[in-house]
Amino acid sequence: MKSTYSGRRSAIITGMLLLAGIVAGIFSVVPVVDGEDYIAKAFTYKNQVLIGSFFQLLMVVAYVGVPIMIYPILSQHNKIFALGSVAFGIISGVFIIIGVIILLLLLTLSQEFVKVGNLDVSYFRTIGGLLQAGRDLVNHMATTLTFVLAMLLLNFAFYQSKLIPSWLSVWGVLGSTLSIMASLLFMVRFIGLDSIYMMLNIPIAFQQFVLAIWFIVGFNPTIQHSNSN
Repeated sequence: MKSTYSGRRSAIITGMLLLAGIVAGIFSVVPVVDGEDYIAKAFTYKNQVLIGSFFQLLMVVAYVGVPIMIYPILSQHNKIFALGSVAFGIISGVFIIIGVIILLLLLTLSQEFVKVGNLDVSYFRTIGGLLQAGRDLVNHMATTLTFVLAMLLLNFAFYQSKLIPSWLSVWGVLGSTLSIMASLLFMVRFIGLDSIYMMLNIPIAFQQFVLAIWFIVGFNPTIQHSNSN
């Protein structure tokens, strides 16, 4: 009975962390830094940058916390996948922190640009371009890739253990695969941050939302679902 209660509590916390990660991801977007005149405007709209940085840091809690919270349950069925998921979750958290540091460096660059005015604009644009490119690779390749790998291992373990309906775990595996493809295609510059990139990431985003709801209202660590469901 105590083990079942502990499993339900871990599942509920996991679901809440997944939802928190989705919400934090939405509010972590910083449009002013992605705009063309970001060097001049970032410091002017510094509150937007700081708020985005705050929500990105909240994503660390979610991305690292999800595999850690579900580990005690999954490790009973597949310890390798469960441990691998924790490892990739922690790595993704590190990449998020790196992304936040780059974002704050862009804010500092903008502050210095405002101080000197239009003197030596090319210097600021060169540094800013490098920081933007690094931030895009960290956020949309490294962070996404490592967290999705964590989710891929989780869903493989869930399919094997039958702790969630097979359609939900298969959805997660396929969605994770598409998201990994998006990150790799972005890394080699075959696609940009365009509609194709978004479409490839949509399936795993919705699966995470459904999985979060399942954890909160329907997950029971003592029930195994048939893979034919």
